[in-house]
Amino acid sequence: MLKTKIKILEEVSLDNPVFIEALPGIGHVGKLAADHLIDELGATKFAEVYSPYFPPQVYVDEDGLIENMVNEFYYLKNQGEDEKDFIILVGNTQGVSPEGQYAICNDLLDFIEDYNVSELFTLGGLATGQPVEKPIVYGAATDEDKIDLLKSVDVEIRSADGGIIGASGLFLGLGQLRDMSGACLMGATPGYFIDPEAAEAILNKLSAILKIEVNTDKLEERAEETRQILSKAQQREQEVLNRSMPQQDDDLRYIG
Repeated sequence: MLKTKIKILEEVSLDNPVFIEALPGIGHVGKLAADHLIDELGATKFAEVYSPYFPPQVYVDEDGLIENMVNEFYYLKNQGEDEKDFIILVGNTQGVSPEGQYAICNDLLDFIEDYNVSELFTLGGLATGQPVEKPIVYGAATDEDKIDLLKSVDVEIRSADGGIIGASGLFLGLGQLRDMSGACLMGATPGYFIDPEAAEAILNKLSAILKIEVNTDKLEERAEETRQILSKAQQREQEVLNRSMPQQDDDLRYIG
């Protein structure tokens, strides 16, 4: 039977933590924002997630060392004006099938439920397909109170305009079935490049909602690091694709 494994690295006691999810997605907006949040506030990793529903591959770095497909849980304690605790989920992948997405999300909700999580926020990008002149953050939520909270920090409420695909949507929907209240923050982005401006926009809104302070000065630097990693990964994928394509005769290659 396929089963997701959660490897505990540190036993930690948390006081009704707020859960933040930001796995890779459009423009890597949510992931970029959460990775920056983790670094700036000094969050501690306490668990790793491995799943047969992740892509069947590993990354290989410049030194030939492999990196597994993994999700990671971090925690923060006594943050912001309200001295809240947080659990943050990041990683380098999501489930590759609808069944896998549901299975992983349910398993991870089981895990955070044990820490008495009742409030969650998911972070992502909203693809516009064209340049975004002014950063804007859209939002959706599980209940009217969360809608009012989003409006209080000038988040544009997204209404009757499609769904929220992947983990950012499922955590809200499946969490709602467990009486968890939540909202999704989506930074408007063209969708075809790493977008630190959109990441900064949702991070500023999240900070206002959670009453925490996060310096965003190094966000562009982190975006550049992410671009380089993705470029190398895409190059390797193209090399594999090229090797798998049948070769044509030289005199046929330029016809058309």
